[in-house]
Amino acid sequence: MNDKLKLHDLKKKIKLWGKDIGFNAIGIADTDLGAQKKNYHAWLKNDFHGEMGFLEKHKELKFYPKQLFQGTKTIISCRLDYLPMQENMLQALRKKKQAYISRYALGRDYHKVLKKKLKQLCQKIETEVNDPTLKMRIFTDSAPVLEVEIANKSGLGWRGKHTLLLNREHGSWFFLGEIYISLNLPVDTPASAHCGSCSACIDICPTKAIIAPYKLDARRCISYLTIEHKSSIPLEFRKAIGNRIYGCDDCQIICPWNKYSQITKEQDFHVRNNLHQLSLEECFKMSEEEFKQLFAGSAIYRIGHERWLRNVAVALGNIPKSKTILELLKSRVTLSSTMVKEHILWAIEQHK
Repeated sequence: MNDKLKLHDLKKKIKLWGKDIGFNAIGIADTDLGAQKKNYHAWLKNDFHGEMGFLEKHKELKFYPKQLFQGTKTIISCRLDYLPMQENMLQALRKKKQAYISRYALGRDYHKVLKKKLKQLCQKIETEVNDPTLKMRIFTDSAPVLEVEIANKSGLGWRGKHTLLLNREHGSWFFLGEIYISLNLPVDTPASAHCGSCSACIDICPTKAIIAPYKLDARRCISYLTIEHKSSIPLEFRKAIGNRIYGCDDCQIICPWNKYSQITKEQDFHVRNNLHQLSLEECFKMSEEEFKQLFAGSAIYRIGHERWLRNVAVALGNIPKSKTILELLKSRVTLSSTMVKEHILWAIEQHK
């Protein structure tokens, strides 16, 4: 497969196979990822990564794909849309008694869906190439991979001011997956940036986590606080969290480019168990067993019942004062862990 003409033909086939498998776009990038290294190290030095120690641990490796997976010559970047439905999400955020769950988590765990499709694409490539020396490795947000930088270099979009990837025709409601491959596939042209002077994502952020264009302080981010953060949620952010109990979509909701977003054709990403209509009350009443049953196969499962209750307690503290909610909160005080109890007592204070 060293012939340039054959590699060019293979690239075309990879993109066609990707579409057949269900990916919405495929791009090819080289392995030169050093451009963002200085900025990334400065970001880490400022502790903007919070408790995500794995980002510090592999701070060098992610810039060198050939070290992460020996033999890598190019990278296949794959885009998979996940927006589950048409809705007014800002209106959903105004329904204070209703739980707001980040739209990427309303369906099946994306890690499983992406991994399956990436494996299918690898099998197609293996069959076509038919070379025992061929090496490939797939990544689904599970290793030190600069997925946004790779996607940008492969032409799938540009990094927006909120730090997510943006595409002119498809917005940002999508997942990314990668295949590191030992073939010199022809690379695509990197995408140019089109945020211009827009600052909508920066302006809307409830906790002002986007501290400057293209710079996110994860310690302030509601997605980080409700998902990655394992301990007590700082008092200064609890009111701003509102009814967001898992993740936050505000910066995507407000982005002008997302008017071009399309509903996903992937059935696994459609809403499961009416998660978009859960009330905060029923979320708080959930036992650990009920939590595990409801969120089996969901990305939400990994935060566990304790952090789930922590998040919901904060959200309950943010709704209008109610004797019913006050009694509900009190009913769990003695049954909860020290961390959850702290958040329940805070929420109780908000209802007095």
